[in-house]
This record gives sequence, structure tokens and C-alpha cells, in this order.
Amino acid sequence: MDRIATVEQQFINELKDLYEADEIRQIYFMLLETRFGWSRSEYLRRKSDVLDNATFIWLSDRLQALLTAKPIQYVLGHAWFRGMELLVNESVLIPRPETEELVERIIQTCGVTGRLPHRIIDIGTGSGCIAIALKLAFPEAACYALDISADALHVARQNAARQSAEISFINADILEWDTIFEATQLFDIVVSNPPYITMAERGDMHRNVAAHEPGLALFVEDSTPLLFYEHIAAFARKHLTTAGHLYFEINRRYGEEVCELLEKKGFAGVTLYSDIHGADRIVRAANKP
Repeated sequence: MDRIATVEQQFINELKDLYEADEIRQIYFMLLETRFGWSRSEYLRRKSDVLDNATFIWLSDRLQALLTAKPIQYVLGHAWFRGMELLVNESVLIPRPETEELVERIIQTCGVTGRLPHRIIDIGTGSGCIAIALKLAFPEAACYALDISADALHVARQNAARQSAEISFINADILEWDTIFEATQLFDIVVSNPPYITMAERGDMHRNVAAHEPGLALFVEDSTPLLFYEHIAAFARKHLTTAGHLYFEINRRYGEEVCELLEKKGFAGVTLYSDIHGADRIVRAANKP
């Protein structure tokens, strides 16, 4: 029977064209963590242990999936977001640290202003990560989550139930917002992480993203890189409360353009924030009468 360290080296040898060695070791650890519930220190201590046959077969099956460039989160069926284990599959984007920063920015701003939101809408909710995190942060708020994909909403509903987060889900296309929402439907926070990667940028992406994550949630045409920002901003001008806030996660290449768009739409206090890597990533704007 093979030892844990021996199989780890097999993973490194077979996945070397897709990932760096350190990334492969992290993926291997994530598999064993899921299988046995091990901490990293326990994993390191037990590398000389012999794998049982069932686990060896289980790992071999997942290695085959990884060789197709399938992301480890899809292989495992879950991803972590702000301490929550969320279900994911290829109908939803894998939640990312930059989106955690977006949620944290919203929570911090509400804390500074002292204005707790009563109604929140997350547009393009995907796995539901933003809406669920905000509902848990503001339990008294009514939270809504919209997505064009019925498959994505199926995942989001499961995640909301697992986190005991009461959220109203809307299956609709935000580009048709003016036919969906009543004029009286107002929100204190509108937040969105919309599709923002241009088709020209697709070739620069890692194969595990381009081949497996949903293109519907990722890509926009090169000719209209701000398509969703334009429409969501128009929606927000009509459906934000006075002094309500709009938050976007953005393509780092279009920070200034998104800010200019919002200023032209009549928003106040438009602010651009960098993420932990120093890239333009979040825009906040306030509604005004």
C-alpha cells in the first residue's frame, strides 16, 4: 500500500503542468482534510502513514478530475467564504477573497455611519455568498438575491438553508430590471459582483477558471465591458433609498471608468478601493435626491 507522502508526490508529478508544486500540496492537503478532518499539523505528522485502499481509490478518482483542470472546490463540492462552508458546482462561481473584502467593506461602512440597512439586494448572487454573509451580519434586514441562472439559484437556496439565512430569491435578468421591480421597491444597499472579464482577457486566465467556471457569470463582450455596471447603476438610482449605497466588485482595469459612470449617473461620494493585492477592486457610491 502507498504512503501519504508517496501519493502526494504522484499528485505533484501528474499536475505539474497545471499548478506549482506548493499549490498541488495545498490541494492534496484539502483532499485529506475533507476525507479525515485533519488539521495541517496532523497532515504533516502523518505523511508516513499508509493509506487504506478505499482512500487511495478516492484520491485517485479526484486526481483524474483535477487532471481535467477542474478546480479543487468543484471536486470537493464546497468552498469557504467568511468562515462558511458553501456548496459549489459548475453553475456558480467559486467565492474568492476579493469578494470577502467587498462584504467586509459594506459591514465596516455601516458600522461607521451607524445606518443599519433594512433592505438589501445582491445582484448576480451565484452561490449566494454575498447575500448570505450580509444577512448574517444584519439579521434584521430583509435580503434579496437575484440571478439569471435557475441552476445557480438552486445552489444559493441550499446554501442559505444550510446557514439558516432567510433570503428572498429572484430568478431574473437584471438587464430587464425596469420590467421586474415595482417603483415602490426600495433598498438601502444594492451590491453586485457582475460579469466583468472581457473576452480578450479570457486567454490570460488559468485553464481551471476558463474551462469550468460559468461563462455567464464571468464574461462580457469586449465592446461593452461596463454593460452590467451601466444597467445596475440605473437600477440603483431608481431603487436605492435616499443616501442608500451601491457597491460593486470590479475589473481592476476599469476602476476609473466605473467611477466616472457612477458620477455621470448622479451618485455622490464615489470611492474606489484597492484589494489586498493592491488592485482596484471595489467601488462604493451613495444615492442622492
